[in-house]
Amino acid sequence: MNVNKKNVSYKEAINEIEEILNKLENNELDVDELSEKVKRVSQLVTLCKEKLHNTEQEIDKILIEMDNNYK
Repeated sequence: MNVNKKNVSYKEAINEIEEILNKLENNELDVDELSEKVKRVSQLVTLCKEKLHNTEQEIDKILIEMDNNYK
């Protein structure tokens, strides 16, 4: 999966995080991969937080607009 934030959807990020966590839980990652995967999970978590925050802001904006239209 591409590291580029614009190309990774929220669902893809969550799926990749779950995949990495499953490998960790099943001891399928060797020491050489561990640091790389932990960094990747950190990037994906940051991406997900940003997407959730942006979505929340968009919804708040829509709700304010709707409320203003009904006054």
